[in-house]
Amino acid sequence: MLKYYCQSIGKLEVLTMPNILLLEDDPNLGLIVQEHLQLNGYEVTLAVNGEDGLVFFDKNKYNLCLIDVMMPKLDGFSFARKIRQKDTETPLIFLTAKSLKEDKIEGFQIGCDDYITKPFSVEELLLRIRAVLKRTSGVAEKQSQTSFEIGEYSFDSKRQILNTKNNQYNLTSKESELLRLLCLNKDNILDRNTALKEIWGSESYFDGRSMDVFISKLRKYLKNDSSIEIINIHGKGFKLIVSR
Repeated sequence: MLKYYCQSIGKLEVLTMPNILLLEDDPNLGLIVQEHLQLNGYEVTLAVNGEDGLVFFDKNKYNLCLIDVMMPKLDGFSFARKIRQKDTETPLIFLTAKSLKEDKIEGFQIGCDDYITKPFSVEELLLRIRAVLKRTSGVAEKQSQTSFEIGEYSFDSKRQILNTKNNQYNLTSKESELLRLLCLNKDNILDRNTALKEIWGSESYFDGRSMDVFISKLRKYLKNDSSIEIINIHGKGFKLIVSR
């Protein structure tokens, strides 16, 4: 989870803490930051280089990554680029001595959520972490949604069923996944390449043509409600619009 939560099970209360991946090649600083975060209720995995960080990231689920930029084997910017190729949601915070404006711009262009220059205080780091987790928790909750109302239709992506007053459509897995992404991005652009990578696992020409066919099928399913449109955004992707 991206925030603390308590769940009561009889008389037992279970507390789930945010899990953080910390990449820091300075052993002293790494252990100090790890210890302070653990004292403040976070679970922390420490990696001393970018390659180890990738191994940890692929094996476990993390709520946030704290990334030193200047690391051996694989630097922090390269690590973040590899993460963003397959994961656009996990928050990334750079911790670095690289304080030039150009370095900060590069960090944010890669897709980081915050950029903290060294030296920094533990208090500042904790405040920045809490702010990022609070800001991104709503995104995570939205991404887990499986039930949607689309005009006159109701859509259950888990059961792959699209219902209206007079009809029920049993969708294929790809139809359901594509409609779910459109619903999650309703009134915003669903990036074509993002959808291809998430559903088809590639951005090839043939997979792109296949997605266009699925978009046409979804339009046919939704055609009975004139307030619903799936429009093409040239060179970018698609947008689901519900006008009422």
